[in-house]
Amino acid sequence: MTKHTDPDQTLLKMPSLRAVKSFVAAARYQNFTRAAEALCVTQAAISRQIRELESHLGTALFKRAGRSVELTTAGSIFFDAAQLSFINIAQAAERIQKNHGSNARRTLTLCCSPAFSALWISPRLPSFFSDNPDIDLNLVTTQNFLSMEPGVNPDIFITKMSRIRDGYVSTPIFHDRIYPVCTPSYLETHPEIRTLEGLRDGLLLNLSPYGRSQVSEHVDWGVWLAIHQLDIEDRPAQGPHFFNANDYSLLIQMVLNDQGVALGWHHLVAPLVEQGRLIRPVEQEVVLEETRHYLAYREDKADDEALSRFRDWFLRQSEPSADG
Repeated sequence: MTKHTDPDQTLLKMPSLRAVKSFVAAARYQNFTRAAEALCVTQAAISRQIRELESHLGTALFKRAGRSVELTTAGSIFFDAAQLSFINIAQAAERIQKNHGSNARRTLTLCCSPAFSALWISPRLPSFFSDNPDIDLNLVTTQNFLSMEPGVNPDIFITKMSRIRDGYVSTPIFHDRIYPVCTPSYLETHPEIRTLEGLRDGLLLNLSPYGRSQVSEHVDWGVWLAIHQLDIEDRPAQGPHFFNANDYSLLIQMVLNDQGVALGWHHLVAPLVEQGRLIRPVEQEVVLEETRHYLAYREDKADDEALSRFRDWFLRQSEPSADG
């Protein structure tokens, strides 16, 4: 028995795309002749397609203004929607052509946290682009990897989650090393922070857990000091302020601006320490061997050349010798 498909009312109500294309061109150039030239058709064809569209919609879309035309109120409403739709279609077609053409440039979509993007990815991108001039990257940042916008399916995730979603293969990379950082000039003017007690009582910039519920553990100043047998509650009541923010890039920028001391995640701050822009006021650190970061890539693209090249580059960059 043959199963019949019910009519799709949305598609049936759609006007002719050829007519909409003519309308968008006429609205953009405000002239039927120029629209015809842009689409390589006759002016009569443009006029006919627009009459067809106006008949379909039941209202006029243009009004004459001398030798040019202007959009009516209805025309303006329709133009805003139609132009955006055509741009989206054109961009999608371009992406497909780039990825599947004979001399295609490949585009990879990478998803990671804003801090990882700013402090780890950004300084290393020149190396990747230099070695891979035929690969473009589309970077998406988020703190909420489990609730991304519909339709966003990155080729690669960099995250602390060992299992990000079905259809991805995860490779463990570095673990967490966490130590205090400040600028050399800040340490010079605040020598008391060379001790753990001095650190506890100093001006601390703290990464708050807000919006980070997907991370299995959270190390803030209270946890870090407790591991070293100090209670953050013993800070003097009238001491320097304790600043909280859930934006790690902001905290590091504040440290660079001599505004206090923050905890530095080694894989993020190592380049700044190597450059001498940041310094460790004490030698103590917290090492979480079992807390791994992961590179997760789409299983259906395991043999994709562009993805493999990025993965190999990333893993080389993640080796201890490359991270300082």
